[in-house]
Amino acid sequence: MTNAKAAGRVAGRVYLCVVGTGVFTLAYAPSRLVVEGDAAATAAAISQNAALFDASVYAGLAMCAFFLALPFALSRFLSAYGKIAALLMIAFVVASLPPSLFALAQKFEIMRLFADGAAEPAAVAAHLAAYDRWMDVASVFWGLWLAPLGWLVLKSGAIPRILGLLLIAGCAGYLANYFGPILNEGYDALPWRRWISKPGSIGEIGTCLWLVAMGARAPR
Repeated sequence: MTNAKAAGRVAGRVYLCVVGTGVFTLAYAPSRLVVEGDAAATAAAISQNAALFDASVYAGLAMCAFFLALPFALSRFLSAYGKIAALLMIAFVVASLPPSLFALAQKFEIMRLFADGAAEPAAVAAHLAAYDRWMDVASVFWGLWLAPLGWLVLKSGAIPRILGLLLIAGCAGYLANYFGPILNEGYDALPWRRWISKPGSIGEIGTCLWLVAMGARAPR
């Protein structure tokens, strides 16, 4: 039991690092720097908050590193319940890294433009648009990895099984948000659009906090 709890707490701390760096680079920093539909205002905000922009880029790199470590940490106590599912979990996380890094390369290019004094609003907007496209691709794999993780949680009972159900729902939400606008031009206007990602967010944060506080349950 002690080993399972310890392994779970290690995985929980890694997950907490993923969540923390992810919230900063994907939510907080953009909320301060990006002005939707106004390239000039966005470029000005980045120029005035260069330290925040740079920190968000390096936080993105840290998020990728912690995310890569996460499935290996989880596999320490989950792989016994399904080696193929554990391998899929790792494979989907690894597959998310190239598009994530291509996305971050766009932000490094923006940093270079400002350093060279050549940060025209149109150029900044073009790199941010490319960043968004690559992150959208990465989000497919951010969703796919939750399916084997959720299945392993359901099978093992290492953490509350309700969290496993929410993780699987999170997989469906990520995929719907990526493919929905491709298949239906009016997808973003659908009334339930803003809620479809909530179960996955609750499942991921709940899993993270449970593991940090309680560790993993020992096999029965």
